[in-house]
Amino acid sequence: MASSASENRLLLSKIATNEKHGENSPYFDGWNKYNQNPFHLTENPEGVIQMGLAENQLSFDLVEERIRKNPKASICTAEGIEKFRNVANFQDYHGLPEFRQAIATFMSKARGGRVTFDPHRVVMSGGATGANELVMFCLADRGDAFLIPSPYYPAFYRDLGWRTGVQIVPVDCDSSNNFKITKEALEAAYEKAQNNNINVKGLIITNPSNPLGTTLDKDTLESLVTFINQKNIHLVCDEIYAATVFSSPKFTCITEVIQNMNCNPNLIHIVYSLAKDMGFPGLRVGIVYSYNDDVVNIGRKMSSSGLVSSQTQHMLASMLSDEDFVEKFLTTSAKRLAKRHGVFTDGLEEVGINCLKSNAGLFCWMDLRRLLKDQTFDGEMVLWRVIVNEVKLNVSPGSSFKCVEPGWFRVCFANMDDDTVEVALKRIRAFVGQGKKAQEQVQVKSPKKRWQSNLRLSFSSSSRRFEQEGVSVMSPRMMSPHSPMPHSPLLRATT
Repeated sequence: MASSASENRLLLSKIATNEKHGENSPYFDGWNKYNQNPFHLTENPEGVIQMGLAENQLSFDLVEERIRKNPKASICTAEGIEKFRNVANFQDYHGLPEFRQAIATFMSKARGGRVTFDPHRVVMSGGATGANELVMFCLADRGDAFLIPSPYYPAFYRDLGWRTGVQIVPVDCDSSNNFKITKEALEAAYEKAQNNNINVKGLIITNPSNPLGTTLDKDTLESLVTFINQKNIHLVCDEIYAATVFSSPKFTCITEVIQNMNCNPNLIHIVYSLAKDMGFPGLRVGIVYSYNDDVVNIGRKMSSSGLVSSQTQHMLASMLSDEDFVEKFLTTSAKRLAKRHGVFTDGLEEVGINCLKSNAGLFCWMDLRRLLKDQTFDGEMVLWRVIVNEVKLNVSPGSSFKCVEPGWFRVCFANMDDDTVEVALKRIRAFVGQGKKAQEQVQVKSPKKRWQSNLRLSFSSSSRRFEQEGVSVMSPRMMSPHSPMPHSPLLRATT
């Protein structure tokens, strides 16, 4: 006899069945919308464009060229088969020595060559997700907490707490100072946790920031190091976007800062990955680099359950040891990211949409506060549903990043080709343009009524569904950008 779902869950562990994975979030809901109806320029031009995935696909041609010219770097080619046996049998959780050396060298070059890293401190893990979890297992017990400045990566709940039981305590940052971290906000979050009998074990920062696309300056980093030293708690620096800096100011890493400070190095740890800087998320290369000997030794033992495959280590050791390739890749990638960022933000500015000024990352922190009818998170969700369901763009709402202000959205721009970017911009222009047109029509009909200067959206008739869900929306006075209007700029963009 088949058992019920509830009975089956009773047979499973609390870790397996708890809800802390974080998938019940608009951040992941948007991915599902894309998966159900993925955009393709010719095969599905009306589909959802994936702008919620931070992937760096702008310089793959350089990687492919390098692989073609160096077939011996792979053990699965006729030229490299002679090393197949040794590489396939290698299972030391320290990792291939040449791989750890190549990673240490690449980490230095990705930070401008201003610092060096010891390959003996490089600990492998299965992607940044595995690296973050590994650090938590080393530093904290179930129920302990880490401070994280908001807005922050939505999947931190999965990476840091799902299996470890570690809590996240947000440090509230807002747009009044461009979301910069202040000592007052840190102290307030720490004190609040203490008052709630929560044991704070450390502070986690992402630098460059996801989702802001900004870098922390030296003064801020020094103040953070001072703060954690005074509290005697850990500082974990997620630097997986280190090589995505495409304009000034330059990236300042935590290693550069602590070289000139009197601090306890045992409290400093770095999480790194090749997912963003190189665009290799599928290779699952995660790195923990700690200045604490015990964390290195214990973390290496723990890493045996999530290592980087020896085949991947072998290939990357060759690639990242190629100084000419690395230099060309880092320089070209930065230029292409800068160009794409400029094209996208300029396109948004044409229709009055601004983004937080940024110099790094694979995304923009887009300010749509003026498009909200209600300055609430309910209002943000209404707008997000319209963008995903009507405009067919998967962007990520700020509330999923624990932003304290409604109306901010993360939009990724480096995971698509130029043609797709143009389609996305045309959809946005059509959407915002029709909203303006609807507003002008109402103003003509009601000249005595005062309208705020801020742009307001009047949604399509299908948005009435959201009213039925208990959320107030504006009266529908415009058609969807996907409605069959013969002169719609969106229709022209998708044919």
